[in-house]
Amino acid sequence: MIGRITGLLLEKFPPLVLVDVQGVGYEIDVPMSTFYNLPAIGVQITLHTHLVVREDVHLLFGFATEAERQAFRQLVKISGVGARTALALLSGLSVADLHQAVVAQDSGRLVKIPGIGKKTAERLLLELRDKLDAGMAGITAAGGGTSVPRAGGDVLNALLSLGYNDREANWATRQLPADITVSEGIRQALKRLSKEK
Repeated sequence: MIGRITGLLLEKFPPLVLVDVQGVGYEIDVPMSTFYNLPAIGVQITLHTHLVVREDVHLLFGFATEAERQAFRQLVKISGVGARTALALLSGLSVADLHQAVVAQDSGRLVKIPGIGKKTAERLLLELRDKLDAGMAGITAAGGGTSVPRAGGDVLNALLSLGYNDREANWATRQLPADITVSEGIRQALKRLSKEK
């Protein structure tokens, strides 16, 4: 799995960017929210990435923030929502806007995105109701663009890979202090989860 790319930005053709990492050029699809904030060509960038492997192609998706990547990963888990649809959603709505639409169960905001019909919007709202909380942990109503603290995202990923469901992992991650290290965060989260069972 390719989790992060740091290199020189060589080309920008929405939604595709080409990033040179020590002589290897990676073609990465990015949502427009990331694309608009890219620096000039020739500047070094870092993107949080998600690799999709199919039998006919490998696709690499990049995101400016961990919150965007987490939202993307939640979206592609939903039946009928592929990587391209998830990218379109994150291009049309910020993570904060998506979260507000889910909390308000506002399908009207989602159907404005190309490729999202009424039934898909309703399924998204239903399935995302409890799942976007972890990705929103670091986003304030005022700031709207602050990403999840790196340790919180790493702790969440560790809990999910250990087999905890989204609700349990999100709850345990929200209980942690913001300045905690990843290893200590995992230790404390596991301790809290063992007491809850």
